[in-house]
Order: sequence, then structure tokens, then C-alpha cells
Amino acid sequence: MPELDLQTAIPALRAGGVIAYPTEAVWGLGCDPSNEAAVMKLLALKQRPVEKGMILVAAATAQLEGWVRLDALAGGRRQAVLDSWPGANTWIVPAGPLAPRWITGEHDGIAVRVSAHPLVCALCQAWGGPLVSTSANLAGQPPARDRGQLDPVLLARLDGLLAGATGGLAQPTRIRIAATGQVLRD
Repeated sequence: MPELDLQTAIPALRAGGVIAYPTEAVWGLGCDPSNEAAVMKLLALKQRPVEKGMILVAAATAQLEGWVRLDALAGGRRQAVLDSWPGANTWIVPAGPLAPRWITGEHDGIAVRVSAHPLVCALCQAWGGPLVSTSANLAGQPPARDRGQLDPVLLARLDGLLAGATGGLAQPTRIRIAATGQVLRD
């Protein structure tokens, strides 16, 4: 599995690859959310069912246009989401027209985050849009908090790794339903 930098990560993603990269609290796996084969490869690597849906991470709110419908949220709820970004806040927002079922799963919304992690932001900016972001572990296993905790079997099946450090958060980002504020993961 090759070690990547921003210049080599983008071609790997464009080719349908799945890469590992550090996020706010844990190592993540990412791929092109519009590429069904790439998302299915990622799901197979994690042994995660497509019905659960995926998280998208972006460098700016504008990168989520078409993927989600922030305008579908009541004014105060929409503002709460926008005020929490960039940051370690993941919100489930109504899906937009670009959102295929391999991203939403059995849901009508998508979990999205505008990250403040410098490497995640740089990756999404270089990519030009949002990326799938899910913990770099097999389903049901604990997430990798540092590079040394990444499963060697999983690593061997990836298309690359973007080196860096996690943001140091003690827990993965909180997930809330944007329409209600209900916390799903704290």
C-alpha cells in the first residue's frame, strides 16, 4: 500500500481507489462518493452493509451543494448547522439530488461534516468536493486512533495512505439529526 501526499492521493481517488487518512479523532477511509464501485469496495473492506449509509466530509459548505438540502431545514436548525462548521460536528441533513442510495443507504438524509482538520480540508480542496469519510476499521472493531493501530490486513487492501496526525479529539465526532438536534452519537 503506497504512502500518498495530496498530489498522489487525488489520482488514486479518481481511479476509484480507497485511501486512509487522519481525521479529527480517528483514522478514516475515504473514496469518491459519486463512484458506486469505489463506495462498494470501501464497504466490502469494512464489512459494512450499504443500508447504514455513509458520512461525507467537506472543506466548505459549498462543497455539499446538491448532496444535501440545507434549505430544507427550518431557519434556526439550518443556522445551528452552519454555525457549528467548520468543526467536529456531523449532522444528518436531508439528501439532495446528487445523493445516490449507495451513500444514503436506507435513509432519507446524509451524515455530513465540514471539517476543521487541516489535512482533511486540504484533501477535500484538492479533490474539489466532498469525500466519503468512515472510520478505518472493520465493522464492529474499535477505530484506529493513530497510524500504528491501523489493521495490517485492512491496510494491505487499500490504494494508499495519506500520512498525518489525527486532530487529537478523544471521541469520534458527534452525530446529530439536523431537523431536531437529536444526538445519535455523542
